[in-house]
Amino acid sequence: MVMSTNLKQVFRMNEGTDEGSYAKTSYIQKEVLSLTKPIREKAIREFYYREQPTTLCIADLGCSSVELSNLSPVFGLLESVENARRQLGKGPQEYQIYLNDLPGNDFNTIFRSLGSFGDKLKQEMGDDFGHCFTNGAPGSFHERLFPFNHMHFIHSSYGLHWLSQVPKGIEDNKRNIHIAKTRPPHVVKAYTEQFERDFWKFLRYRSEEVVAGGKMVLTLAARKSREPYSKESCYIWDILATALNDMVDEGFIEEDKLSTFNSPMYAPSEAELNHLVEKEGSFNLDQVHISEVSWKPNEQYKNSYDNPLDHNDVAKCMRAVVEYLLISHFGEAIIEEVFLRFKEIIRVSMAKENSVFVNLTISLTKNC
Repeated sequence: MVMSTNLKQVFRMNEGTDEGSYAKTSYIQKEVLSLTKPIREKAIREFYYREQPTTLCIADLGCSSVELSNLSPVFGLLESVENARRQLGKGPQEYQIYLNDLPGNDFNTIFRSLGSFGDKLKQEMGDDFGHCFTNGAPGSFHERLFPFNHMHFIHSSYGLHWLSQVPKGIEDNKRNIHIAKTRPPHVVKAYTEQFERDFWKFLRYRSEEVVAGGKMVLTLAARKSREPYSKESCYIWDILATALNDMVDEGFIEEDKLSTFNSPMYAPSEAELNHLVEKEGSFNLDQVHISEVSWKPNEQYKNSYDNPLDHNDVAKCMRAVVEYLLISHFGEAIIEEVFLRFKEIIRVSMAKENSVFVNLTISLTKNC
């Protein structure tokens, strides 16, 4: 199994800003942020109109290694509050921003962008913009992160479908790396129960940190189907499993190595999330939104890159997310071969059909 007890140390996105980095390849995450922008900005405006705190405390959980002026949603949140502040005729506002990810995250890339981010704030927000204080908050969001009754708004995009560990008891999920159709029956139960434990803990810890009436907007990779092994939630992992299995058959990878690798990810359904929010009981569910993002980048994101995007970019995006997981289990020597094969299978698949990633966004308010 993928070092389930050590996942916090080995799991991170590809660092830096080069062509293989998460910052440069995550066009899917950019599209998701664009689609969900109205939801999070509506939520933070509602809170600000009602409470108008002296210092507005905002956290982005699972921020990854991106430049603040690029993939981060923070600017849009501040812009939304600034518009509301001016409508209310209020003076300059102070902000406290917390950027959270696991300790191995490339926070240096984020911190190096603070200068240009500050310049952008001054240039676009106007002369009456107040002060924005930014901090890194390394740690797992499956644990406590902030002081009691401290946070006003929490955002997370494409983080909460990652589990705190690979589910236990799935040692016989041999040559599968996820919830495949060929998995033993109890594998679905193990993944589902691990997600339920993790999401319940997430809600409970945030309930201790978020003020009464505070807001959270959370976006996860999800599924519309009732079945956890549906194609919409597992297909990308099935393709990676095919590449790895072919390498076992050809002697590149030991079979035992593949048989002990499973992904720490679960894509829930809307019904599952609704049930867990209601069961934990600390937050009211304000809004639920399901969106889809095609594997094929749209024209907006094609034009934002120096080179036209094609099927290679699904492989690049996936590689930026899972490369360190694969290296920690299989070693670095197989990586180039794995993704050469992965890219080819993606090419064939995308020539036949237009696959999509399904996303689920929920807006929550802390109970008073």
